Amino acid sequence: MIGIIGGSGFYSFLENPKVEKIQTPFGEISIYLDQKDGKDILFIPRHGSGHSILPSRINYRANIYAAHLKNVERIYATNAVGTSNQKINPGVIVILDQIIDVTNGRDTSFFTGDDFSIITRSGRKLSGVVHTDVSEPFDNNVRRDLLNACKHYNQETVDGGTVAVFNGPRYETPAEVRAYTTLGARYFGMTSAPEAFLAKEIEIPYATLAVVTNYAAGLQSTVTHDEVDSLFKNRITDVKNILNYAIKNY
Repeated sequence: MIGIIGGSGFYSFLENPKVEKIQTPFGEISIYLDQKDGKDILFIPRHGSGHSILPSRINYRANIYAAHLKNVERIYATNAVGTSNQKINPGVIVILDQIIDVTNGRDTSFFTGDDFSIITRSGRKLSGVVHTDVSEPFDNNVRRDLLNACKHYNQETVDGGTVAVFNGPRYETPAEVRAYTTLGARYFGMTSAPEAFLAKEIEIPYATLAVVTNYAAGLQSTVTHDEVDSLFKNRITDVKNILNYAIKNY
């Protein structure tokens, strides 16, 4: 099974989904199941079916654990991001490769020293306090498949880049953008952390296809959600084509 986690404007990826409620140790969530090209697909709407869940209140652990329960082999995620690189135009696709986690107050790990345990896809039993290597927060094999799909459709694509992940729902201040650009971030979002780290903890290969929707604060007069949502929706068909190609050729 292949997992898709979608954000802004991406709730119609599946054509005839079956809704299933999944109980996890971290709460109940709804998932959507369908098939594409003979492959089982699981879709999780990151912000809920009506975009009603704030980025800081998403139940990231339940989402990723549900993917584990359904034996998901890999996860393709989609994100909308701003950029501080004025050489990159809004609408460009970025296959991110690094994260600066600026969030706080989120549940960032499955392993908090209690009696939780899990058998990973490789057969390892993990429990207690687990220290996970996140040198490669986005899986390079999954990234490669997304890059190949982008190339197939002649999409303007950036290979690699660091996203600074903020709590939201507000956008960043110009000072924050300048500070984290100095530290190496070129993209700014709200959901890649802890999502990517949780997938890494339980060994589900994960990568994200990010659409640049705006220049970061201080580089354009204002940043509005309507603008971000509108531009992402304009790229929905292209994003779906890319994911469908990656799914078909996996």
